Amino acid sequence: MTASAQTTTPAATPQQDAGVDQAQIDQGKATFAQKCSHCHGFNMVNAGTIAPDLRRFPDDRERFFTTVKLGKNGRMPPWGDLLNDDQIACLWAYISSRKDR
Repeated sequence: MTASAQTTTPAATPQQDAGVDQAQIDQGKATFAQKCSHCHGFNMVNAGTIAPDLRRFPDDRERFFTTVKLGKNGRMPPWGDLLNDDQIACLWAYISSRKDR
């Protein structure tokens, strides 16, 4: 794992979150479909797998970045070597836009 994969990104301020635009959400949706949907389900609705329902993921951007980069409990693989911070930020924008849907 690279050194950059081990760093975390600080939680966004409300002003940073307000700066999320539709292009980021769209890019996050495309990345999700390509990299995440096989475990987390199409549109984040999984079929009862061990993957969590991301529509109810806590509003914790830092936790999200850390989990995506480093993996979780041996069940979720680390993506820090495959996705850069911008791609992860777009994933967060997409997931945040779909909360409780």
